[in-house]
Amino acid sequence: MITVHLKYEIDPDRLDDFEEYGRRWITLVNRFGGTHHGYFLPSEGDSDIAYALFSFPDLARYERYRTDSATDPECQEAFELARRTRCIKRYERRFLRPLDPEPTAD
Repeated sequence: MITVHLKYEIDPDRLDDFEEYGRRWITLVNRFGGTHHGYFLPSEGDSDIAYALFSFPDLARYERYRTDSATDPECQEAFELARRTRCIKRYERRFLRPLDPEPTAD
């Protein structure tokens, strides 16, 4: 399994737009075979940082999602929402793997 961790620097004055963007991507990632673990929005502390986590069974399926989403009309609408509203200033993407609490014997 591979989990993608996204850290967003957002415009706090555009939080409603970012929330709409996030709602769209939760549905889209799940539709493409991933599991979206949600968006985590500012509450206390920094007002311009948000996070998202989603997983795919393996890197190959994540790469297929990236390729397919580049031409999907609903994905393009979500990208356009972020571009038009400028709710996202920048983002960082990290790839993580979960720790298996009980290693398997080789």
